[in-house]
Amino acid sequence: MRSSHGERLRCDRKICSNKPDSVVLYVLSGFDFQSFIYEENIERRPLLLDANSDSYQSLADGEMGQERHVLKIRTGDEVLELYAYKLDRAKTVLYYALTICTLGLFRLLLHWKPDWYIKVRATRCAHEVAHYVNVIDEHNVEAFRPIRLYTSASNGIVPQIPTGNGTMEKVDVIRYFTFRKLKYIWKSDLEEWISPADLDGEIPLKYFHSLSESGTGLSEEDVACRRLTYGSNLIDVKLKPILVLLFIEAISPFYIFQVFSVSIWFSDHYEYYASIIVVMSVMSIGIDVYQTRSQEKKLRSMVQSSNEVDVLRADGVKTISSEELVPGDIFLVPAHGGVLQCDAVLMNGTAIVNESMLTGESVPITKVALTAVHDDDEDERFSFEKHSKHILYCGTNVLQTRYYQGKQVKAIVLRTAYSTLKGQLVRSIMYPKPIDFRFTKDLFKFVAFLFFIALFGFAYTIAIMVQRNEPLRKIIVRSLDIVTIVVPPALPAAMSVGIINSNLRLRKKEIFCISPSTINTCGAINVCCFDKTGTLTEDGLDFQTLRAVIPGSEREPPEFTEEKAQLNPALLPSGGELVTAIATCHSITKIDGELHGDPLDLILFNQTGWSLLESVDDEVDSEVQLFDNIQPTLVRPPIELTEKQMFNKEYSIIRQFTFSSSLQRMSVIVSNPRDDSTHDMTLYCKGSPEMVLTLCDPATVPPDYVAQVNLYAQHGYRLISVAKRQLEMNYVKACKIPRNMVEADLTLLGLVVLENRVKPVTLGVINQLNRAHIRTVMVTGDNLLTAQSVARECGIIRPNKLAFLVEHRTDMFDPKGRPLLTLRQAVSSSEKTVEGEEGDCSDVSVETGRKHFLDSCYQLSISGPTFAVLSHEYPELLEPLVAVCDVFARMAPDQKQQLINSLQAIDYTVAMCGDGANDCAALKAAHAGISLSDAEASIAAPFTSRIADIRCVPTVIREGRAALVTSFGVFKYMAGYSLTQFSSIMLLYWISTNLTDFQFLYIDMFLITLVAVFFGNTPASDMLSPTPPPTRLLSLASVTSVCGQLVIMALTQLYVFISITWQPWFIPYSVPVGDEQEDKRSMQVGICRYSTD
Repeated sequence: MRSSHGERLRCDRKICSNKPDSVVLYVLSGFDFQSFIYEENIERRPLLLDANSDSYQSLADGEMGQERHVLKIRTGDEVLELYAYKLDRAKTVLYYALTICTLGLFRLLLHWKPDWYIKVRATRCAHEVAHYVNVIDEHNVEAFRPIRLYTSASNGIVPQIPTGNGTMEKVDVIRYFTFRKLKYIWKSDLEEWISPADLDGEIPLKYFHSLSESGTGLSEEDVACRRLTYGSNLIDVKLKPILVLLFIEAISPFYIFQVFSVSIWFSDHYEYYASIIVVMSVMSIGIDVYQTRSQEKKLRSMVQSSNEVDVLRADGVKTISSEELVPGDIFLVPAHGGVLQCDAVLMNGTAIVNESMLTGESVPITKVALTAVHDDDEDERFSFEKHSKHILYCGTNVLQTRYYQGKQVKAIVLRTAYSTLKGQLVRSIMYPKPIDFRFTKDLFKFVAFLFFIALFGFAYTIAIMVQRNEPLRKIIVRSLDIVTIVVPPALPAAMSVGIINSNLRLRKKEIFCISPSTINTCGAINVCCFDKTGTLTEDGLDFQTLRAVIPGSEREPPEFTEEKAQLNPALLPSGGELVTAIATCHSITKIDGELHGDPLDLILFNQTGWSLLESVDDEVDSEVQLFDNIQPTLVRPPIELTEKQMFNKEYSIIRQFTFSSSLQRMSVIVSNPRDDSTHDMTLYCKGSPEMVLTLCDPATVPPDYVAQVNLYAQHGYRLISVAKRQLEMNYVKACKIPRNMVEADLTLLGLVVLENRVKPVTLGVINQLNRAHIRTVMVTGDNLLTAQSVARECGIIRPNKLAFLVEHRTDMFDPKGRPLLTLRQAVSSSEKTVEGEEGDCSDVSVETGRKHFLDSCYQLSISGPTFAVLSHEYPELLEPLVAVCDVFARMAPDQKQQLINSLQAIDYTVAMCGDGANDCAALKAAHAGISLSDAEASIAAPFTSRIADIRCVPTVIREGRAALVTSFGVFKYMAGYSLTQFSSIMLLYWISTNLTDFQFLYIDMFLITLVAVFFGNTPASDMLSPTPPPTRLLSLASVTSVCGQLVIMALTQLYVFISITWQPWFIPYSVPVGDEQEDKRSMQVGICRYSTD
């Protein structure tokens, strides 16, 4: 919720989006933002918001008395308002009476206005006794859902509902409703509606381990009860019957108005055009139904699947259909090539999976087993985000599993059907976020304005015809005909021509759109956000150099070696242990004889020259057989190095802590065999230089570490820090110890420097967007200085602008106890700082910073940790700074989404272009998400480009502008022509005449319809203009244009209409008495006809 100062906030948001310079001045001058602080709770909110909270009180319309008829719940990313209703007999009788008396028109009106339906049929009540729930989402979209009951008498199964600890509790009756494929259950003891999927965060980790260690699965009775509660495990996209689709399409307001218009025309003997409109409408309905059906089939074929799975039940292992899986089932993960049909927690072994169907990321990902619960963490709860590396997602393909000696990999079903991550993405396609676009709202307002004009003409026609004692039938037909003239029935169809043609042109350019309604929105885009790696830069990295650490002594601190162009252990200190770390610390796996993994891991591993083997030896140490040890991955150095006794013959990777965006690192535990048949355990860790520094023993870090990191980062290089820790433990402890207990007190081994080259087309595209005055923003998980350097190289940061870093201090606080925010200028080595040496990075005082913000152009950059501080501690500064920051580095996936939402909150129309799993949330949140993927359709974004570079972005914007301009032009043309024809008819009605049928046909068919169709086929411009198309249909320019044209045409028609009567050759024609036909041979008819053209 926004504060009571919402109007003032919206006003200043416009300042933020239009005049970013002024915003920074507010920030630097200590502008009072207190009135803008949001009332949102920045911590995780409970599923049910307190009824006594402000947010709850604001939902009620007046006093509620003792009944709680409205609740507000959070489920996943959605916030829903639930209003309880019960049927009212008196209202129901009235409803049926009105429906019958109006021959169904009253029911049709309620179909168009669903929010009225519930008020006509029911009254508000407490949720405990409700028959219906009116669900309103955060976009104010409403749905009226019936509440259903289930008791044990239904089919003999005892009803059970889930608890917060993973178990089920028996109840007398289950009250539930479904909304957008999810089931919501009423918990009478808590007096709240719950979604079972939202209880995952309350399950203790020990529940999963106890269930896995029990060795037995669910009983048949438990399975039956859970299937009753959760339903079948099937993402079923049901195909609506053709007749239903036809009926739904036919009763839309557009086609009902066409039925009305055609009825008037046929009654007026205007059969030609009416017949053409009937044929066109039937064809249009058929095309719409065909497209809807095709989209349903395409979505169904893309997402609906099932297979057989081996599941542990109380009576042993059974092979069942995946549709029969329920949460709590234990199943065996297939060793090769299986598609998962549920979200599950991996309990032992590891699994190599491909999640490209969900994220577009084609790089295989390693999933590891859920670690054992430590004594200090017995109460730790499961988190979908925190434990994502242990979750096997529905829809992912299992490439390979590494399993226990004599045991297969097991997983516990967590979520099924539409509750899964895949199900949520499918739901986002089936129920997309409404397009909040001013053009569409203005269109409806203008149509309403045309109806008011039509009402004036309606009244005018009745008045003059009644005065002339015209027959009643003629009065009715002529007065209603005016409505069809002012509001052309073909207007909605003509408005969609530009979108259809733009979509076809995009497909020819290998850009596919699953939501054509967003194309118009693309024409208004004024901010483009880009991921860095794989989007702006190449997917691969080039090894540049290596800086190993020479250990220090009591007198000398540690120091870096000179740059090494290759991983030659003979040239490195400590026996080349840095090479061992690089060769073992990775998530590479061998599938079908080929190495697969993260591109960075592959590049570094190939530099070592080592080889990787998947262990298949059944003869392992007895200690390994007794405990939870998976088959290790073996790496071997080249033979020439082992012969020189520089390395052992092989190293076993027995434990892997996978890479996490939030942790910014990965680690492995490596077993190093010794001559005495024992093993050394070593932890190797690699990650971002900032994070690894916090984990290292300061005595092992060279004093110039930060300076060296900044030096390389300023030149755009990507840096990886490598460290190690010798472990004094056996296999058992190594396989059980928590990650945070071993990733500490590390010894720094060195820095690896890689170059991430900018794609050849990137600079040209960014410059093209800059010239079009479209703001470009980089959003990446890379180092801040590296991101800033790449941003400068590709044109996001201009050469003539100063670049400042927004940072926070952890050792200094403001009077409110918040971390202090600072500005720091960072430039490339060839530029001067504000106050410092060349190539320096120095803090700038607030006064100095203020001066330079006033006197010069500037651009800001910010890192994820500082962005988090702004979000939590300085919410009043978040949106103003977002308006001027152009580089966002070290951003977590949820922060990328928050950034997109913040940009949208200050009235930007945002496009997001990315290619990886970390971009999915941001792609979905943006007005126009563009995924770079080989697939024709991605459920992560409305647009998918098969060409993996950012050339698609200006193409989408150009086509969006073409569709938007076409829609503007078509509307103004049709509205102008309709109003012109309206003025003509008003004049002709004055003398009791009208246009002939063929004149109407010529105007309606050739001058309006055909021109509008060809108008919409105009291709997009080859360049992006700095002046964007207007987005407001009701802007002063648009309204003045249409109204001015109307006035000019009306005055012209009036002049020629009157002046012709003054001509000596003018012969008026009088209608014989009793003749109901208009005088269509009048010279004034021809004058109005030609002046209209």
